[in-house]
Amino acid sequence: MKFSVLVVDDEKNIREGLAEYLRLEGYDVAVAADGKEGLASVERGLADLVITDLRMPALSGSELLKEIVSRYPSVPVIVLTGHGTVEDAVEAMRSGAYDFITKPVNLDHLSLLVRRALERTELARRNEELLREVESQKRFSSIIGKTQSIQRIFELVRRVAPTKASVLITGESGVGKELVADALHNLSPRADKPFIKVHCAALAESLLESELFGHEKGSFTGAAGRKKGRFELANEGTLFLDEIGEINQNVQIKILRVLQEKRFERVGGEDTVEVDVRVVAATNRDLKAEIAKGTFREDLYYRLNVVNIHVPPLRERKDDIPLLAQAFLREFADENGKAVSGFDPKARAAIYDYPWPGNVRELRNCVESAVVMASGDVIGLDDLSPGIRGQEDEGVVRLPLGSSLAEAERVLIRDTLAAQGGNKSRTAEILGIGRKTLYQKIQEYGLDNAPEETAT
Repeated sequence: MKFSVLVVDDEKNIREGLAEYLRLEGYDVAVAADGKEGLASVERGLADLVITDLRMPALSGSELLKEIVSRYPSVPVIVLTGHGTVEDAVEAMRSGAYDFITKPVNLDHLSLLVRRALERTELARRNEELLREVESQKRFSSIIGKTQSIQRIFELVRRVAPTKASVLITGESGVGKELVADALHNLSPRADKPFIKVHCAALAESLLESELFGHEKGSFTGAAGRKKGRFELANEGTLFLDEIGEINQNVQIKILRVLQEKRFERVGGEDTVEVDVRVVAATNRDLKAEIAKGTFREDLYYRLNVVNIHVPPLRERKDDIPLLAQAFLREFADENGKAVSGFDPKARAAIYDYPWPGNVRELRNCVESAVVMASGDVIGLDDLSPGIRGQEDEGVVRLPLGSSLAEAERVLIRDTLAAQGGNKSRTAEILGIGRKTLYQKIQEYGLDNAPEETAT
């Protein structure tokens, strides 16, 4: 990275001489004849570091220093003083200068100061970038997965979150649509503003309008006072409308108006309430089919579906199952104070093979139950519910039609390992391959979390 240095001095020979020297040192250099001109250059982003004289017309170097420290604290300032007084130097350092140097300038010393100041600046910037990256990962921490479909969702969220666009999240029940909504809010400029969630299917039709838009005192029986609705509470933030496909046409019309005009009236009220709300909606229904049936408004659908994020069911991203299961295991082991560290091979195979019609929610509940039931330090097949462990067929490997040869090999190795209790020597012998080949296949197919061999 090539840094930019700004030299501010009312003496032309000094500023031009310093500028020429710093250019030879490899920096981009700008010059200014007084503090006012120098501040304008900093405001335009022309300086990673400023070298300024203290005593200048228009805006003094002391005043320039204070402005930069206050408004641009990441830009270090080196002060030049022709008078060499201790008082000037002390005052400059107290005001936030990186360092000072007296005239006539020792160029070697100046070069050293500039280099050190910019190295510190670069280090601080890298730390800030790292912290932002860590914070970004934290905001995704509830969404777990390594499959391409989940990585695409990560990328979509990163691109869409900073915008004001409405988002429609689609997918079956239990896939984690709410977690995507959480990430959209947490990565947006509205992250420090309200995030209001409404589960539309959980509210009675007669109450939904009041919940969303609020009501005035006496607007209906039981309305003892004015109540703000969820749109009003979410002002400047994000409103998450879960199961948007469950709302009736009357409420759909009012939501459409808010999206178009950013205003509404409370139930029973005449005053117009203006709001700035980013709407994220989710549904497990096929809204296009609902439009065809006349139960969902087409114009509202297109207002909500500016950006669509589809979360696939767990059965379509099976390679995420081990990651999710292990994450849930750690969570519930800590929560219940149990020293459960993993799954034995048969339990792991059963969890992988089960179709999970309830998706991530069902897997989470399964692991919680298994952790509670486990009597040892690993979860075994017997710790899983009967529906998940199924009817065990000894010595049988099952594959769906259409599986690739690679998938067949992976399943055969996995299930043979499970049947042999993780004994790799015995597994290699049964499969008729060498131990080295088996280890390579285990690594290739991501089966390297198999337990260590047990004695036979």
